[in-house]
Amino acid sequence: MDFDSWEPTYLKILADFGFSRKGDERAALILSKMLEQGKGGGKDKSQGKDKVEDNSAGIIALANLIYGKDILVCGNAPILTDELDMIDTGDYVIITADGATAVLFDRGIVSDIIVTDLDGDVKKEIVANKKGALAVVHAHGDNIDLIKKYVPLLRGVIGTTQSTPLENVYNFGGFTDGDRCVYLAKEFGAASITLVGFDFDDVNVSDMKKKKLKWAKRLIDAI
Repeated sequence: MDFDSWEPTYLKILADFGFSRKGDERAALILSKMLEQGKGGGKDKSQGKDKVEDNSAGIIALANLIYGKDILVCGNAPILTDELDMIDTGDYVIITADGATAVLFDRGIVSDIIVTDLDGDVKKEIVANKKGALAVVHAHGDNIDLIKKYVPLLRGVIGTTQSTPLENVYNFGGFTDGDRCVYLAKEFGAASITLVGFDFDDVNVSDMKKKKLKWAKRLIDAI
């Protein structure tokens, strides 16, 4: 993703929702520092200190999972369960948007990649992560406390932002968890992208969620 190409869309999103770019960039910086501090290479026990577990992952891990593969992107609309019944999930590399991770987990399916801003069922996301799912953790101005709470409990983390990317916090495009899954798959060369669990016209959500769904549809349609 070329940030210069993405930035005009990002600015429109900020204006539409009244979000703070400074808040987004502060969250990204905090996540960046946490991932840097979480890298392996600490002192081992023979030197009297516990080794620091590496909780960050490089983007090559995403490329290895996605490039040339058929990708199933799972949103968390109520229709997800019914739509999962209609397909063979074993035919795909699975990317779940936040809360969809728990829906699949309850069916005995561990996502390959979790795209999350940490406001869903994070406990199940942590378990899925421990079972091998990569965690693509998104930083924005409203989830700094969640980043501080949960990132230390994850491993194999790739940080993302919707604002200016940093050395270890990337911007692959997208805004909501669902459309960021799609942009991620596109960025890393998926052979195909199939969507389940997306209902852009859901009337049983808040006005804020309705606006986010409109943006999600708009962004997905754009690619």
